[in-house]
Amino acid sequence: MGPTCSSPAAKMATRCYESGQGTGLEPSLVIRVPSGAASSRPTPHGRLLVAQTSRREKIWDTYSGEPLHSFPHNHIVRSVALSPNASHLLTGGQEKKVRMFDLRRPDAEPDLLTEGSAISHEGTVKSVVWVGEHTGVTAGEDGIIKWWDLRSRTVSTSLTFPGPITSMELSPQTNRLVVTSGKTVSFIPALPNGNQTHSLTLPYAPSSASIHPILQDRFVTGSMSDEWVRVHDLSGEERDVLKGHHGPVHCVEFSPDGEMFASGSEDGTIRLWQTTPGKTYGLWQGNQTNGG
Repeated sequence: MGPTCSSPAAKMATRCYESGQGTGLEPSLVIRVPSGAASSRPTPHGRLLVAQTSRREKIWDTYSGEPLHSFPHNHIVRSVALSPNASHLLTGGQEKKVRMFDLRRPDAEPDLLTEGSAISHEGTVKSVVWVGEHTGVTAGEDGIIKWWDLRSRTVSTSLTFPGPITSMELSPQTNRLVVTSGKTVSFIPALPNGNQTHSLTLPYAPSSASIHPILQDRFVTGSMSDEWVRVHDLSGEERDVLKGHHGPVHCVEFSPDGEMFASGSEDGTIRLWQTTPGKTYGLWQGNQTNGG
């Protein structure tokens, strides 16, 4: 393992440059995260970062690294989403509730998104995303995706899967939701508009999936059944298997420009992989490989 350095932006991680020992492509940047940090999201302008750890969310100033506000919950938070203008925050998790916080009034009670009951889903809320200014989309282990009108706090439509949903991400460039459930990966219009949903069945159950935002010809997946990151084309054919993690892979995501993708594992690391190994980009200089 190479030298380490502290991460001043958020004080949440240590960056480690290492070559790894697996076959296939290997990452050149590894970020070590504290135990219990389930996910994080930057604001569109990059000044704020929101991350949840256990039963509490925190808003961070990425310039100073200082926490700005904390939002306690009664159970583990699994997903957070910031509005496009960074004025509101959606949260969801094992309470089965979706909350909306007004960041302009951080001490105010949040609004609960429900349908006539005390909960938002019949199972753990696995993902919340913000689509445009007025729509929140939530996915639960109950196998249901719900589109919420955040002005009226009501469900405008929903989609039911035959089994629990394990992940959902918004791909703004393709304007689609990428959803995993069982062995299926589905690419769904972010706002229901009658366009066709594209679904694939893989030979394993992915824990997370992310589509290339520019080329839109491939997607990456993680799995809880092994330690590998896989690359597939849109027919489902496996293009590559990336080894380097030492625990199940919980989440994967492409960068907005598609030049790299990240994978987060139970081993406590986030690994960054080049889409085109050897290309000069960021940390990767000249003819360095993904592990150089």
